[in-house]
Amino acid sequence: MYKPEPIDTSAIELSAELLELTEKIAENVHDVWAERRIREGWSYGETRDDVNRKTPCLVPYNELPESEKEYDRSTALETVKVIISLGYEIKK
Repeated sequence: MYKPEPIDTSAIELSAELLELTEKIAENVHDVWAERRIREGWSYGETRDDVNRKTPCLVPYNELPESEKEYDRSTALETVKVIISLGYEIKK
C-alpha cells in the first residue's frame, strides 16, 4: 500500500516577496493545467462532466472560485518551501 511521505516543510517561513512569487506560480500552474485540458479536448461547462469533457474551471485564474485557487496556491507554496528546505536559494 502506498504511503505518501512528503518532505517536511513546516519549519520553512517565506518572506513577503516569496509569498507573492507563490501566487504567480499558482496562476501559472492553473494556466498550464488549462492549456493541457484544452489540448485534450476539454471545454468550459457550468458543471463538471467527465464524459463530455466539460469543466467550470476553464476560466482565467482570477475568475476561479477561492477553493480552486487555494489548491493551486498550496501546490505553489509547497513547491517553493521544498526548494528552500533542500538547500536551494531563490533570488530575483
